[in-house]
Amino acid sequence: RRHAIRPRLPAAPAPAEAAAPAVAANAIRSPIVGTAYLAAEPGAAPYAAVGSTVKAGDTVLIVEAMKVMNAITAPHAGTVKAVLVDNGQPVEYDQPLIVIE
Repeated sequence: RRHAIRPRLPAAPAPAEAAAPAVAANAIRSPIVGTAYLAAEPGAAPYAAVGSTVKAGDTVLIVEAMKVMNAITAPHAGTVKAVLVDNGQPVEYDQPLIVIE
């Protein structure tokens, strides 16, 4: 009795990971690659916390790039709904940082 030779089929594709929740269109995005800081210095209160109210132009966090601290400001007034990064976290260009509604 002979065994049939089966052609080797490619492995089934892995199931698609659940799509990341859509980030609100009103998220503030990083203009540069760097490190996000939520407060002016260690131990200080954060610039913006979930539930806090901000005005247009208020600093909401800092992104450090090449030893230069770049203030990221609120483009409009509103309430902070989500802070999407941790203090000291590296961030990429165009990465969502904070959601303000």
